[in-house]
Amino acid sequence: MSYLSYVTPSATSPWHTYLEQVDRVLPYLGPLAHWAETLKRPKRALIVDVPIEMDDGSVAHFEGYRVQHNLSRGPGKGGVRYHPDVTLEEVMALSAWMTVKCAAVNLPYGGAKGGIRVDPKRLSKKELERMTRRYTSEIGIIIGPQRDIPAPDVNTNAQIMAWMMDTYSMNTGTSATGVVTGKPLHLGGSLGRVKATGRGVFVTGREAARRLGMNLDGARVAVQGFGNVGSAAAELFVGAGATVVAIQDHTGTLVNPKGFDMHAAMQVLKRDGGIGQYPDAERIDNEQFWDVDCDILIPAALEGQITLPRANRIKARLVLEGANGPTLPEADDALRERGVLVVPDVICNAGGVTVSYFEWVQDFSSFFWSEDEINVRLDKIMVDALRYIWDTADRHKITLRTATFAVACERILSAREERGLYP
Repeated sequence: MSYLSYVTPSATSPWHTYLEQVDRVLPYLGPLAHWAETLKRPKRALIVDVPIEMDDGSVAHFEGYRVQHNLSRGPGKGGVRYHPDVTLEEVMALSAWMTVKCAAVNLPYGGAKGGIRVDPKRLSKKELERMTRRYTSEIGIIIGPQRDIPAPDVNTNAQIMAWMMDTYSMNTGTSATGVVTGKPLHLGGSLGRVKATGRGVFVTGREAARRLGMNLDGARVAVQGFGNVGSAAAELFVGAGATVVAIQDHTGTLVNPKGFDMHAAMQVLKRDGGIGQYPDAERIDNEQFWDVDCDILIPAALEGQITLPRANRIKARLVLEGANGPTLPEADDALRERGVLVVPDVICNAGGVTVSYFEWVQDFSSFFWSEDEINVRLDKIMVDALRYIWDTADRHKITLRTATFAVACERILSAREERGLYP
């Protein structure tokens, strides 16, 4: 296993998980395995200091990152997250998964990711804006519409993207709408972007359920993480006749075997920023979430959630990875042995980056599509990509995760080989 001097991956760290996933795909890469070390080393990692003046006049310093993992197939693409536990190693793994994800759905992008070690809930709106603008200025030397295009991720949203776009534009003297995606509609954002990741989870889940002979009408769904991704996916599954029986987020774990009223749940989420005060459900201990009776489990929170002990308790037949890296490698093996189908993050949650691509294309052409056009294009790309990956899995008798990596890494390393080494 390849280690870099500036990270020390533990057995449960995101970068270790990614490296193990790469090692598992090597036997299926043929002569391209010659270039495999490329996948284990980020092309560029930038660490920045983000000093800002707080509302009380004090000066606070925050640690920021932007990592570009691989740019062989095009400019970098990947979100920016604000979270107190963000580390360089985590951002490296997330950028690497973006490389794989973009190649899996055949988008002309490489993988990138960014983050700041901060709890944004502890900042005022003005402090959040100052931090975002300073961070954008610090990473401005490596981002740009043709270089690296950030997007929203954990604890970031359209407003953060608007500040990033404005800051970059002011620094370059242009209105560079294409420098970020996930922007407000008035600033060149795309219809359908907000719910795109959740829609992708639903589309891949619908196709996987069909393969399993599972009827979505009446299927019981448990969702971990009820932010942008989990809530949008839950709404779409309920619209298809499924029942959401459990929801867990940072405010607690709630269960209702008869199902959640999604309209009421969304109202609570909008009001409180969490699901904890939803009235018509029983509150249980967070660890009991993994024992809930369900047919479909959607981990849509943070990475490393499905550990080996939890994998052995999961009742679902189908796991849809809305989050990035939620399943540890040994848990992946346990789920496979138990006959649980896992649709991996690098295809399952690729709806977000797909519609980000649509937004980027629309910004360059200054011609915008309807939401129906967006959703039809998204569905086609996701379904076609998943079918190709499934064919690969069936041909080699491997898991969907290894098959997704095989398809993606072949595209990435073919680009690397054809471009050659400079100088």
